[in-house]
Amino acid sequence: MTTRQAFLRTGAIAGAAILLLVNLGVVRAEAAGPLDPGSVTKYVDPLVIPPVMKPKGQGGQNGKGNAATQYQIAVRQFEQQVLPTGFPMTTVWGYGRMGDPLPGPGVVSSFNFPAFTVEARTNERVRVRWVNQLVDDPDSMSPLFLPHLFPVDQTLHWANPPGPRDSRGTDPTPYLGPVPIVTHVHGAHVPDISDGYPEAWYLPDASDIPVGYFTQGTHYGTVRPAAPGSAWFEYPNDQRATTLWYHDHSLGITRLNVYAGMAGFWLLRDDVEDGLNLPGPAPRLGDAPGTGYYEIPIVVQDRSFNENGSLFYPESREFFDGFAGPYIPDAGSDVSPIWNPEFFGNTIVVNGRTWPYLEVEPRKYRFRFLNGCNARFLILKFDDETLAFTQIGSEGGLLPGAPVVLDQLLMAPAERADVVVDFSGLSEGDEVVLLNLGPDEPFKGPAEEQDPADPETTGQVMLFKVVALSAPDTSEIPAVLPPISPLTTALPARDVTLNEEVSTLADIPIAALLGTGADGPLTWGDPITEDPTAGDTEIWRIVNLTEDAHPIHLHLVMFQVLDRIPFDAEAYAAAQEVYISGGKIGPPPDPLSFPTGDPARGPEAWETGWKDTVIANPGEVTRIIALFDLPGLYVWHCHILEHEDNEMMRPYVVKPAGN
Repeated sequence: MTTRQAFLRTGAIAGAAILLLVNLGVVRAEAAGPLDPGSVTKYVDPLVIPPVMKPKGQGGQNGKGNAATQYQIAVRQFEQQVLPTGFPMTTVWGYGRMGDPLPGPGVVSSFNFPAFTVEARTNERVRVRWVNQLVDDPDSMSPLFLPHLFPVDQTLHWANPPGPRDSRGTDPTPYLGPVPIVTHVHGAHVPDISDGYPEAWYLPDASDIPVGYFTQGTHYGTVRPAAPGSAWFEYPNDQRATTLWYHDHSLGITRLNVYAGMAGFWLLRDDVEDGLNLPGPAPRLGDAPGTGYYEIPIVVQDRSFNENGSLFYPESREFFDGFAGPYIPDAGSDVSPIWNPEFFGNTIVVNGRTWPYLEVEPRKYRFRFLNGCNARFLILKFDDETLAFTQIGSEGGLLPGAPVVLDQLLMAPAERADVVVDFSGLSEGDEVVLLNLGPDEPFKGPAEEQDPADPETTGQVMLFKVVALSAPDTSEIPAVLPPISPLTTALPARDVTLNEEVSTLADIPIAALLGTGADGPLTWGDPITEDPTAGDTEIWRIVNLTEDAHPIHLHLVMFQVLDRIPFDAEAYAAAQEVYISGGKIGPPPDPLSFPTGDPARGPEAWETGWKDTVIANPGEVTRIIALFDLPGLYVWHCHILEHEDNEMMRPYVVKPAGN
């Protein structure tokens, strides 16, 4: 972004968080001051290892007939010990089995932040009824909706249930109505009706929905009849074994719903992976209490808190850069009053707990890392130089050829890294800290030197405590992993651009956008420009015209990274502007016609497998190649959630073959 301030504040705005809103905000709990992250004790509580979600019914596997394993998964509000024991509980939103009680003393519940893990085999059909139960009591005859935990900016292009739905509003006050949700399984190869399209949202089935509100988005869909406040989605899982995850994807409020806790792992397994003798076991249904696990999913997120334990998220644009207005809809203003261009929390939360510890034996472990942050890029590294990450997989499953040994992991939001870590060289009583060397600000790419995260807070992730070996370690790190066939195409490449919009009032960012080489920046509502035909394999050239790196995610497909080519972004942007203003005569300028003289770089060693998210660095053209095989309506977007919520997302359509 063009204007920056320090993000990791302990007391920037008084009365920072809205703690409780009831019936359109008539009642508010007393505001609390921000919690100093330095006061949060580290490594007090053990890491929570998410259990496996129990299905409601078990169907057929291997794609036989229409039988499916069925789940009914609801979203509810509850309290959880996110801060260390002794600190107040935190109100969060999370997924759980519909009908389960909420967590509490002595209560067994599947509602958790992060959610329990959905496990499936390759080609096992899974059908899920996703239920919006953001109400006070779903068992009541007249449940009342719960408003959002955080301020919702109505001046963005968002779901907008008051209407016109899926549009940009003009009311500068926070939205206090019922909250829309729709779930996206990130990385899933799935028909569009079950993809979690941002305009496929729905409100809870509450008795007090205001008259005239839309209860479903423009593109709401369900694969079978569903009760109000829910939708049935179906997943063929016709993919390799891999680490997927599920999270909310509602138009214009994804950043808020995910920050509230709506995320969980979705793991696929197959016979190929089973035959590799990797470290395990992972959690399974029916495990006895105290079962030891050597395969563990780990989601790293950043959060900020208030002194009463509630989550903090900014309630004013002023938090980001001090710009105090005027805001939309004041005459002449183009600055939204609440939206922040990025947000960086001042604590690190791992599997739903701040700075936990994990007891490990001196043996090999398999960790499935997920960067679940809104905007923060992570650079993970152990404080013990004898330890390394042996990466065996990325978003699309196992890497081809040999595993990659790394001393640090660079992970953008939404990226996954499947790694083996060997603690066998350590002794009982040793302790190792997992560090984060990524910056406390937007990531500018590997070529730029940036200050690392605060070493006292966001520069630490979790602690590993070495305990005695319980049994011999017979697991292996494979010397060779299955090959992947490279994609090729004779079709011309598509040029898509990453852009930033600056206010007319001051040199401050007001939106991030996607676009094309021929058209320049485009908004969510502009006509679709990306329209491959089913069966086409295309190269997309992602042309970054901004100052920061962006994690670009395509729904439906797994792609391969071809290379990154440096180019003169300023010269290209000037030529593009002349082309567009001059009436678009002839072909648009080619970004590769503006070289810097620096050589192209092939994919990083950890990017040679299948990917669904790629880091597009500033000053580079990032080339990816993908096969678009299912017709339907999908999206592609930046996975910095504040960006995708404010125009850095575009629909794309895969046209049926023969049309």
